[in-house]
Amino acid sequence: MATASGSAVISSFFGDGGFCGRRCGINRPAERSTLTRRRCLTSATIAAKLGGQTALQYRKLGDSDLKISEITFGTMTFGEQNTEKEAHDMLNYAIERGINTLDTAEAYPIPMKKETQGKTDMYIGSWLQTQPRDKIILATKVCGYSERSPYLRDNAKVLRVDAENIKESVEKSLQRLKTDYIDLLQIHWPDRYVPLFGEFFYDPSKWRPSVPFTEQLRAFQDLIAEGKVRYIGVSNETSYGVMEFVHAAKLEGLPKIISIQNSYSLLVRCKFEVDLVEVCHPNNCNVGLLAYSPLGGGALSGKYLDIESEAAKKGRLNLFPGYMERYNRSLAKKVTAQYIELAKKYDLSPVQLALAFVRDRSFVTSSIIGATSVEQLTEDVDAFVVTQRPLPADLMADIESLFKIYKDPAIL
Repeated sequence: MATASGSAVISSFFGDGGFCGRRCGINRPAERSTLTRRRCLTSATIAAKLGGQTALQYRKLGDSDLKISEITFGTMTFGEQNTEKEAHDMLNYAIERGINTLDTAEAYPIPMKKETQGKTDMYIGSWLQTQPRDKIILATKVCGYSERSPYLRDNAKVLRVDAENIKESVEKSLQRLKTDYIDLLQIHWPDRYVPLFGEFFYDPSKWRPSVPFTEQLRAFQDLIAEGKVRYIGVSNETSYGVMEFVHAAKLEGLPKIISIQNSYSLLVRCKFEVDLVEVCHPNNCNVGLLAYSPLGGGALSGKYLDIESEAAKKGRLNLFPGYMERYNRSLAKKVTAQYIELAKKYDLSPVQLALAFVRDRSFVTSSIIGATSVEQLTEDVDAFVVTQRPLPADLMADIESLFKIYKDPAIL
């Protein structure tokens, strides 16, 4: 049997104080700035309380020398759902708990709007001024092909992943982030047509001419030579794309991609497991997976099952109609409810089950986790530390039984 749920275990450490976040009073705005002085329960303390369980682990990302935490803090709510102060509080807490990697993008916050674009970077940039830069691994992304967001460039009607667009994107990102280099620069989605964001099948009729892989890599090579970028990666990519990038790099002596940032969770498995696992394996292309949406846009927490609950009303899937609607469909909700029942069977919270599942996959280097409060972030980080590592074999067998019946219920 697995360990007790994170909330129950941690509550038992503090009596009626409950979660560390409430115990420390970090939900009260006037006291949030004292977070670093009034330290919350650290991973080391949790480990001691649990009889030696380890804290967050660190893994090498692909062929790089980047040793990243198994949680990457995703920041796409900064500037839309979170103020600058709230962003700083969460960043401070993330670092305090051992997270050393941050993920942002020129497109953030989400949903994309001209009025808010870039605020996420700005909030991170102001926070970075108080941190030792060499201790933070900063990942960002340049947009792929888009006819909808020309405001990201000074003079463009369509965004492309060519040298001009890549370089302009990086220069603007560096200014907003108030730093002189980016540790990991990723292509947010490909320049060519691929099925994206819930789409599953490739539609040959949508093929379009695209920027050659070698041209994209040469632009990255220039930025690496200038010291503005250390490593490069891709996102929302396919096996074909990964292989082409790796082949072009080898053939032309250009920089090799070290990472792929794709969606992966209990609700979205097939697109990565079918063949990207083989392609990205250390003995093959050695491209590390940064798994985004490990909670299925928050759906796997169960908060959207009760549409009248305050948590559901305040959640992104309802705040922004149409956003990630694939997780709010009836089949996705049906499967989510079954995973929640499975979590109960093994005395786990829904968040623990979902995050620990992704945590334990051998091909996942780091899980990208976002939050809109320190309390949310506390629960997420604790799920990594408190939950049995690895999950029990009988629990994994039960997960596979559900998967065989439903496969990926969030496919559009």
